[in-house]
Amino acid sequence: MSTEDVLLTADADGVRTLTMNRPKAYNSLTTELKERLLTALRDAAETADVRAVVLTGAGKAFCAGQDLKEHVGLLQAGDTAPLRTVAEHYNPIVRTIVDMPKPVVAAVNGPAAGAGAAFAYACDLRLAAASSNFLMAFANVGLGPDSGAAWTLQRLVGYGRAAELMLLARTVDAQEALRLGLVSEVVVDDELAVRAHAIAAKLAAGPTVAYAKIKEVLGVGARATLEDTLAAEEAAQAALGATADHREAVEAFVAKRKPEFRGK
Repeated sequence: MSTEDVLLTADADGVRTLTMNRPKAYNSLTTELKERLLTALRDAAETADVRAVVLTGAGKAFCAGQDLKEHVGLLQAGDTAPLRTVAEHYNPIVRTIVDMPKPVVAAVNGPAAGAGAAFAYACDLRLAAASSNFLMAFANVGLGPDSGAAWTLQRLVGYGRAAELMLLARTVDAQEALRLGLVSEVVVDDELAVRAHAIAAKLAAGPTVAYAKIKEVLGVGARATLEDTLAAEEAAQAALGATADHREAVEAFVAKRKPEFRGK
């Protein structure tokens, strides 16, 4: 049993910050950390007082991906757990991030590799520290992508660039990540946590019920036809038009005051 708390949770301003906390191992993913992260994400999704989520790492790394020491040790011991981790951990984690009915912000404070990078790709917004970088390292260990990277990465940067980054396993620094569209903003290292919280807090104070529908419709648009997308937009607008947040926004606009959203 680990003697450290491998996942830290903090709440403020409607924002829940989840910090992967294995800094000496670059926050690489052990079974314990994966299980804790999945549980914490599910809890955040279901907790009404949590209106936005920040995912980050402790120390100098965001997440180095799978903990290969644990992986190799289990395989050598004849344990098949590593062969089940995609189905039991990585896929559910990414599904929970993508399906989260509230915004998820990745604060990429350092290197993000493999599944760690894929977790960031699955988030709605990505802020990167100037010292951070991204690496699709799967080919280096004789594996293909997992954690949804084959779906999320090419939607961020296009098929050709995604293929290059996966086949060549080339490291992308923060500035290139910004140019490619992998991240929305690059921040001085010491200011990343504050900036990420500020953006998440702004989202938390917004119309979160609308954010949930925006994410839902974007998901449909990413994989469906125009007609299916139009239908999804129509249904979302009909539902949102009946919300208290919409009425509040319209009344605030007419009264020339700032709206107060309640996510209802």
